[in-house]
Amino acid sequence: MKDFEARLKDIEEKGLTRTLITLPGSGGRFVLDGKEYLNFSSNDYLDLANDSRVKKAAIAAVEKFGSGSGGSRLMCGTLTLHEELEKKLADWAGFEEAIVFGSGFLANTGVISALAGAGDTVYFDKFDHASIIDGVMLSGAAWKRYRHNDLGELERMLEKSAGNSFIIADSVFSMDGDLADVIKLKGLSDKYGAFLIIDEAHAIGVFGEGIGLCAQKNIKPDLITGTFSKAFGGYGGFAVCSSAVKKLLINSARSFIFSTALPPACLGGAIKALEIIREEKELGSSLLDNSSYFHGLLRGAGLKLPEFSSQIIPVMIGDNRHSVKAAELLWEEGIYAKAIRPPTVPKGTARLRLSVTLSHTKQALKTAAEKIARAAQKAGLI
Repeated sequence: MKDFEARLKDIEEKGLTRTLITLPGSGGRFVLDGKEYLNFSSNDYLDLANDSRVKKAAIAAVEKFGSGSGGSRLMCGTLTLHEELEKKLADWAGFEEAIVFGSGFLANTGVISALAGAGDTVYFDKFDHASIIDGVMLSGAAWKRYRHNDLGELERMLEKSAGNSFIIADSVFSMDGDLADVIKLKGLSDKYGAFLIIDEAHAIGVFGEGIGLCAQKNIKPDLITGTFSKAFGGYGGFAVCSSAVKKLLINSARSFIFSTALPPACLGGAIKALEIIREEKELGSSLLDNSSYFHGLLRGAGLKLPEFSSQIIPVMIGDNRHSVKAAELLWEEGIYAKAIRPPTVPKGTARLRLSVTLSHTKQALKTAAEKIARAAQKAGLI
């Protein structure tokens, strides 16, 4: 136990202590102790978590199928809802098949560790999500990480590759909000015969009329992973792929085989959310328009921001403790924004990660930008 205490002390001394904050509800706005807050840490991009249509669909699924699935997909957990959702996902994304997992994290770890193995080599971006990293480590394959978005370095690595190769990248990077060059990634995968996996978790619902960045750029990787926990406003994960790959995943993906199937409420909500995203194609472009407006206000106030790319806007600070102090000052202003520190981001790049959602009106964003600028001045950041 003393060792645990020493580890905790070391974390605290580095300004990396993490704590849980209990909120009264989900979404881009909440009221706590009579005070309204704007939530800029939510990934509920399209404000569907509290959409009445999605909630009714989730409730209806519980009424018909029960609160849980009762077992893993291969035992008794595959319900007609799973099959319906998978068929609709595959049709929407333009793939032969789709397969639903318990979460986006489980989708990535399951897919990668099932498809890649000893004798293979996996190439992935240094800023890829932790679930991709863990999937690669679990696979037993050799691996190489290329510098963030440095596809020149990736090609130099591929030129020396032997055996089966996999290229894996996020399309929208979760902590920087910038985009992968999926067109060049597709070109490299074709040139070197590598199996291309793109994680569209933060792009689905936002880019390409909701289908994702690959659809917007008119390219088709070998497999796409995604999640229902962001733009869909729910929970769960999935992959879209070929029929042969789905069959292999059913037989080899440990996070699919040995995990209880996604419950009815999540499935019913996801089916309705997918229907909304397919029909209301303007949702993503509206979100990006608002996000660009907000980015312009923040940059105009003197905050250090990268170029605009997506609904994820990082305010770069650098120092861990200064980032925490800035988050505390924002809380006093009625703005909830988490300080992001290592190991989530590289050392020396601590920041505030601001996530815009459709619950934030342009007037709310204008007010928020003024409050953020005021807090940044107090913190000595501008």
